[in-house]
Amino acid sequence: MAQLYFKYGAMGSSKTANALMARFNYEERGQATLLVKPQLDTRDGDHTVRSRIGLTHSCIYFHEMQAMADEDLQRYACIIVDEAQFLTKEEVYYLVHLVDDCHIPVICYGLRADFRGELFEGSYHLLVLADKLEEVKTICWCGKKAAFNARFDETGTVVKEGAQVVLGANDRYIGLCRRHWMSGDLGPDFDRLRK
Repeated sequence: MAQLYFKYGAMGSSKTANALMARFNYEERGQATLLVKPQLDTRDGDHTVRSRIGLTHSCIYFHEMQAMADEDLQRYACIIVDEAQFLTKEEVYYLVHLVDDCHIPVICYGLRADFRGELFEGSYHLLVLADKLEEVKTICWCGKKAAFNARFDETGTVVKEGAQVVLGANDRYIGLCRRHWMSGDLGPDFDRLRK
């Protein structure tokens, strides 16, 4: 039975690497997959998904998938969506249609909340509608689980105001535990890590 999965984690938790590995595992077994991302995410180039550890693969944009006929999508064993936090409510409901009506498993990877601690629209609706939720874990500099995304400026000060989406600024985000996100503490080695 097809299901809708939402695998979420903080910045640096290897969500994209996991998405690319899931695609590889299906393909290695002779099962076709469709790798998709919202067009808003262009930081890795046109029609490209790239992880921080260097894994990369071509993809299509979400609106391009929506333009495909359901019958064409049903030839895929699985649809994998990266950066799912950028989806709209309507796009998440479209994924529900693919799972429930077309019987296609859909695995979404993305952030749960932004640097302000607020849910992204896509994440909110995936948390409500997904059949399976899974946290992709990473750690804070202190060793505790990092569940929060901190945005910081050029001086290393954690900021909690501003536009929700700033693309191409991966070097301005870090995953922190709740305590250090609340206090804005990037850790004793932060200056060394920025170099």
